[in-house]
Amino acid sequence: MDHADPGNRPPMPFSPDKDYDVLVVGSGAAGSFAAKELTERGLSVVLLEAGPEITTAHFPPMGETAPRKDINIWERARATLKGQSVQARAAFFSEQFASFFVNDRMNPYTTPRDAPFLWIRGRQSGGRLHSFGRVLLRWTDDDFKGASRTGVGEDWPLSYADLEPYYDFVETYLGVYGNADQVPNLPDGKFAAPAALTPAEEAFRHRLEHDWPGWRATSWRYVAPDILRVPKPLRAALATGRLALRADAIVRRVMTDPVSGLATGAVFTDRLTRQDVVVRAGAVMLCASPIESIRLLLNSACARHPQGVGNASGILGRYFMDQLPCLAFGAYPAARGWVLDRSAPADPFYAPSGGLYIPRAEERTGAARPFSGGFTYQGTIGRSQVADDVASRLSFFGFGQMQPYADNRVTLDVRRKDAWGIPVPHIRCVPHANEIALLQAQEDTMLEMIRAMGGETEFIGSPLGLREFGRGAFPDADPLSRFMFRRWFGRTMCMGAAIHESGGARMGTAPGRSVLNAHNQCWDVPNLYVTDASAFPTGGSVGTTLTVMALTVRACAHLADGHPFRAQRA
Repeated sequence: MDHADPGNRPPMPFSPDKDYDVLVVGSGAAGSFAAKELTERGLSVVLLEAGPEITTAHFPPMGETAPRKDINIWERARATLKGQSVQARAAFFSEQFASFFVNDRMNPYTTPRDAPFLWIRGRQSGGRLHSFGRVLLRWTDDDFKGASRTGVGEDWPLSYADLEPYYDFVETYLGVYGNADQVPNLPDGKFAAPAALTPAEEAFRHRLEHDWPGWRATSWRYVAPDILRVPKPLRAALATGRLALRADAIVRRVMTDPVSGLATGAVFTDRLTRQDVVVRAGAVMLCASPIESIRLLLNSACARHPQGVGNASGILGRYFMDQLPCLAFGAYPAARGWVLDRSAPADPFYAPSGGLYIPRAEERTGAARPFSGGFTYQGTIGRSQVADDVASRLSFFGFGQMQPYADNRVTLDVRRKDAWGIPVPHIRCVPHANEIALLQAQEDTMLEMIRAMGGETEFIGSPLGLREFGRGAFPDADPLSRFMFRRWFGRTMCMGAAIHESGGARMGTAPGRSVLNAHNQCWDVPNLYVTDASAFPTGGSVGTTLTVMALTVRACAHLADGHPFRAQRA
């Protein structure tokens, strides 16, 4: 991973008349690392971002931020009236972050009438890095090679050993908080500092590992908020003087040569002026997030690529997945009050991160499972603000593995356009019988675990519905808020709520069965790379962000060091 000295040069101005070495679409987890890696390797890069450029001015100081209250129904109602009817349904949405989510009226999409999907997204420099949970966890060969064991889907064309050095690199660069836990199916990473558990979480973990042999619990592994607000890799790319960042650039299509079929650049519409602009480059890297990258490739259909760019196999958009979500809230009477985690420096805008993570484990019964895949849990105990004499609050979010199916796909809905006249995506992401069985086990195991460890569950919910216990959901909230919560729950905890969507432009070993090769390079268009989670052949049960970053660094090395399409720099 040798890089040129990035220096500290003035940012390169954008020019539509310049032929860049690489055009990158999207500036989030994948795009910011793509810009860093490619510019530090000496290439000129133009980075197109659909939304505005973010600076420290977008983060007003709010003093030391305590964890927010459990229920915020009126914040969601106000956001809905302002045009964020979908974004306001994200499980952890708050008005504080509303500006980092899109306006749904301007950015619509469609789904089957009986299969809702929450598409939670942000359009600004840094993408969802400004609103995601900042948890960064490694995948293992349980994920990369699991398909060969289950007979469902395709194995990844790489292994954990192939990606391990890139995981190391990204974690070291970002400064991940975590602990060496020696959990076989959750590899230890390169940690900059330890991450703490609250006393309540320590008690829960001790009881879990003692009473349920084979189960483990760890702290979250996460990055702290960046007080400079511009993502660190994006700052590094700008410092090279070889990056032109063009904000407010909504990419309409990838341009290709009519003879060779190679990518030649892209056409974007200025978000504010509505004017179309052509940008040319020797290679193109899509980092726009799964649904947007698929939409862009399909919308780039032309005589040379009649089904969409990269779609000679006909499977572009197919095998789309999200992880199976379930959410539980309750109390932990064994502990009182709450604790402010000071593992990382306090931030004036973001609340502290941290919590309890329970890696994928088999069901305790040992009986044959009626489904393929697994699930994990991410939770907090004693971090929500309550009085010192009140039982600590408890919450857990479950992530279950969805298998890839050809009929779950992203297509274009040409009957409907967004605010810039671009056909919107139509998203079908429907759990099959396997996922229904897994989700039921995921819920039941979560309930059993919380109760066995001394907790009390007030509600649990998922796409299967809402179940309440004891005094019910949010017992101390006002009656109208509780009524609205129950009324909206089915529209909130549906597919998409995990915000770990993946697939649709999967990697593979053969062009007839995949869109990309093992280096995220398009089989049909060798100077086109796709490095967001659309490249995933399987969905896993662990967050996608760290793997997206590692794949991007690996793909950039391949593009910069070995491809024959590098343009001549001006």
